[in-house]
Amino acid sequence: MANDELRRKFKLFIPGPCEVDEKVLLAMARPTPKHYGPEWLEVHHETLGMLKQVFQTQNDLFMVPGAGSAVLDMALGSLLAPGDTVIIGDNGFFGERMGTIASTCGLRTAFFTAPLGQPLDPADLRKILAQEPQARAVAVVHHETSTTVLNPLRELAEATHKAGLPIIVDGIASLGGVNLPVDEWNIDVCVTVANKCLECPPGLAFVSVGPTAWEWVDQNESRAHGWYLNLRTWREYAIKWGSWHPTPVTMPTNNILALRESLRMILDEGLEAHFARYLRAAQAVRQGLAAIGFDMLVKEHFASPIATAVMARPEFEVSELIEYLAHAHSIYVSGGVGPLRGKIFRVGHMGRAVTIPYLMEFLFAVETFLRQKGLACPAGASLAGLAAQMGE
Repeated sequence: MANDELRRKFKLFIPGPCEVDEKVLLAMARPTPKHYGPEWLEVHHETLGMLKQVFQTQNDLFMVPGAGSAVLDMALGSLLAPGDTVIIGDNGFFGERMGTIASTCGLRTAFFTAPLGQPLDPADLRKILAQEPQARAVAVVHHETSTTVLNPLRELAEATHKAGLPIIVDGIASLGGVNLPVDEWNIDVCVTVANKCLECPPGLAFVSVGPTAWEWVDQNESRAHGWYLNLRTWREYAIKWGSWHPTPVTMPTNNILALRESLRMILDEGLEAHFARYLRAAQAVRQGLAAIGFDMLVKEHFASPIATAVMARPEFEVSELIEYLAHAHSIYVSGGVGPLRGKIFRVGHMGRAVTIPYLMEFLFAVETFLRQKGLACPAGASLAGLAAQMGE
């Protein structure tokens, strides 16, 4: 990207990262604190306490420098030994990614699948659990961002636990944006990141670990997974060094200051209100785009409130719309990935993308594009959903 584009302010309507509030950026711009000692412990414990409220858990919780794939790698490699079988739900790009990570950990993978745009079926999970009695765990993606399907996590967890196995959940694109009560649903391991529904810059990932998961970690005698992405390492430092240096590595302390500020804002608003803003924005976008001739990939019943996949139209290429929005309006949306490349575009509903001014600008920009393509689109036709959902 050219330097002038890096300096240009874009409005992020992608499925992550999201556009971050100024208060969060200001918190990140403070002088860099050290990552140990009494002053830092106060920040560390306060931030972890607020994270636990968002995770809705009393389980152990770790902040890990890195991306979401890092803590998925950590979870799979810590609970399971090379040669163990893990059952993985695959209904999109990130379900496939989970399988790739598991394979590189030396695990045997067994998949249950659903077509693109459809949710995983707990009945299919029960079938493969019966077919794979040697399986040691189940791993699923809650929000499959490549299609914007929200999988039925509670039911998948129930099927997993009935078989006596732990469940590892990729909540990277869902936790903080939709209800995911870790303790109530008995989620053994749940991972997420700062840069999606927690509305922070990238750089931090989080993993919660329940009592059953720790039993599997302790039963795993393999040390093949290394030191850094190993839950034993992080637990050891939290216990033995917790009085002054609670993590095994230098932490990105400015990122944590930003996270603390964002978590304060989310919890001051209330989780339910935070979830509701995402949902209202998603429904406003879907109703507005439907009103001007677009179809959605995913049926509303299992569509995520965090992002929307919109079907391509025969009158133009998806890439034309994406490029127009970026160049003419400084609005970024995402295209499809894998088999859906060129067939959909994806709109995120996080951060500033849920505000009325941003939503109006996005919908008007799509209308303008259609008219420039010579397609009938009355001015303001896309705003009916916005008025209905936002109470304007």
